[in-house]
Amino acid sequence: MPFVTVKMLEGRTEEQKKALCEKVTEAVSETTGAPRENITVFIEEMSKNHYAPGGKRLSDQ
Repeated sequence: MPFVTVKMLEGRTEEQKKALCEKVTEAVSETTGAPRENITVFIEEMSKNHYAPGGKRLSDQ
């Protein structure tokens, strides 16, 4: 039962997130042999206020 977590900044459309889940599931199934129904994809969206590469929040740039 593979679990995949995708962390990304907010702002993608529902269609983009749906396509991402489908493609990630397909890739994991192909590479591990796990059945698609046993693969779970989690999307964790972060606000630009909560992401600070190099100590600078993206929302401040």
